Amino acid sequence: MNYRLTGHSGLYLPELSLGLWHNFGSVDRHENSRAMLLHAWENGITHFDLANNYGPEPGSAEETFGRVLRSDLMPHRDEMIISTKAGYRMWDGPYGDGSSRKYIIASCDQSLRRMGLDYVDIFYSHRYDPNTPIAETAEALIQLVRQGKALYIGISNYPADRQREICQYLEAAHVPCLIGQYKASMFRTETLEQNLPVARELGHGFICFSPLAQGLLTDRYLNGIPEGSRATKEVFLHRSDINDDYLRRIHAIKAEADERGLSIAQYAIRWLLDHEGVTSVLIGASSVAQLQDNLCAIR
Repeated sequence: MNYRLTGHSGLYLPELSLGLWHNFGSVDRHENSRAMLLHAWENGITHFDLANNYGPEPGSAEETFGRVLRSDLMPHRDEMIISTKAGYRMWDGPYGDGSSRKYIIASCDQSLRRMGLDYVDIFYSHRYDPNTPIAETAEALIQLVRQGKALYIGISNYPADRQREICQYLEAAHVPCLIGQYKASMFRTETLEQNLPVARELGHGFICFSPLAQGLLTDRYLNGIPEGSRATKEVFLHRSDINDDYLRRIHAIKAEADERGLSIAQYAIRWLLDHEGVTSVLIGASSVAQLQDNLCAIR
């Protein structure tokens, strides 16, 4: 595994980080989740990325991760970067969503309990909340660092102008933003064009999630839609996404990947890592085999 400095900080992150958005919830087979976490660790992935609402059920990915920590990985806690987030709906009522101080502080405390940790390495504001003043969100994040509940602060899914604004608040308080996390892929380049230049200018890192566009940047849909695939479930991916334009583009990408001796997924990951300022790419996986294929993207 290769490691990169995160912006202007002294913190190194692996080129590939493991995201627990899917396949680590209470509905998933624990032994498979555990096997993927251990395989990632054994192959140099030191950064594990979660959020309060990851599951399903919400919160259960953190519980799964905490369970594996206790059974296998806790002796290596100081060798790991563990991140979590708050910003989207987590519980019912007026205080279980958004970016208020009330929600952020309570959510962080709950996440720490679920994982069995005293602190996380990175705590993210998961989204910009137009109903909460950015100063309030920034102050809550600063409070987490000063209370020792988080070592670093990150932001995710912020428009570029709001990205700049919250980073200025954090910098003024001497708790600078460490990293921004954004959806980016060969099929979604807006954040690379809008947010990545701001990250470079302000000196914080940049980590990409959904690098395979929910499976579109794999060989799974080269010949149509297989039964049981994500596109048949009509949740994050839809049958209508697998159209003639998609097939034309994916076959062209496959030809480029073939020339380099890479799978489509490996090529898509490598393409992101080749952008100046990208620190790491968050990969997901449903099996050890799939995780291993993504690991082969590293030179």
